[in-house]
Amino acid sequence: RTEINGEDSRTDSNVHGDVFRAPKFPPLLAAILGTGWQVITLVAGVVLFAVAGPLHGEVHEERGEVLTAILVFYSLSSVVAGYASGSYFKLYYATTPAGRSKTGVAGAAASAGGGASSGGPMMGGATTQWQLTMVLTVLLLPTILGAVLSVLNAIALLYGTIYYIPFLVLLKLFFLWVFVSVPLCILGTLLGRHAKLGGKKSDPFPCRVNAIPRPIPEDIPWYGVPANLVPFAGLLSFGSIFIELYYILTSLWNYKFYHVYGFLLGVYAILCLVVCMTTIIVVYFCLNSENYLWQWTAFYSGGSTALYVFLYSIYYFVFKTSMHGLVQTSFYFGYMMLISLCMGTLCGTLGHFAASKFVRKI
Repeated sequence: RTEINGEDSRTDSNVHGDVFRAPKFPPLLAAILGTGWQVITLVAGVVLFAVAGPLHGEVHEERGEVLTAILVFYSLSSVVAGYASGSYFKLYYATTPAGRSKTGVAGAAASAGGGASSGGPMMGGATTQWQLTMVLTVLLLPTILGAVLSVLNAIALLYGTIYYIPFLVLLKLFFLWVFVSVPLCILGTLLGRHAKLGGKKSDPFPCRVNAIPRPIPEDIPWYGVPANLVPFAGLLSFGSIFIELYYILTSLWNYKFYHVYGFLLGVYAILCLVVCMTTIIVVYFCLNSENYLWQWTAFYSGGSTALYVFLYSIYYFVFKTSMHGLVQTSFYFGYMMLISLCMGTLCGTLGHFAASKFVRKI
């Protein structure tokens, strides 16, 4: 129960039939969240690998060890990306024949409300949507990484520097992606597609979705508008990591050794906690204003941390480095853009996960 301006209302009762409506572009959101869980697993695995340095040799003594660990964990965690995206997509569209026959009526009701916001009822069928989800999950992050690295490699070759990636190494990375990462991602998507998300219940949601979507009020206070809340959530999350971010950037661009991986693991845990808490607050204020379109808002709330990370990288470039010229500038901002993108995907996925648990609980 909430009380605003002396009026007692029960907001959760007003929007409980709409909060589980399908979000806009569910295949895209499912692929992004799957990629986010892959990045979360990748970061946790690499940090734990670095913390366990005494067991396999100090990581900072051999720079290639961390890079090798990143490649290995990225390839193996592709199954996590596939499973997360497939299971999330299954929440809103029944992707198996048995699921379509059991939830045909409920799926039609959800599509009637979510169709206006997700491109029509099923957009050619759940099978086509599932294939689109799988393709997006497989290609989304590798395509962006490949495009940026190709541009940077071309600049390095044009200027004749030693920082380009040899063709043979690129070929090995391509084979690693094709023969390890892609099959694991497809396997994970199939596992998520056939996962029993509702347990013993046929419906994975705690309440039914209304056939007719409830209109969202337009006259709401400023703290009920997602665009006003999202930047504050990202700022709070960035505030929990910016000190450690300075040392990480110093290690990357000023050639200093970084070896306090135990402290980095603690900062990573704090970041996860802060992102989850701030996103829940943002989603609560939105639901309190009877805005039930919380899925993308939750992702943007956590993902906005990436904007502050990139802005801080601009400050670091101007005041903390002596880089100049096209090669150094392009390499710096190219890699920082990739780091910020992965950070935003990671934080956005954590925020969406926390908001999902919160919405189900209330």
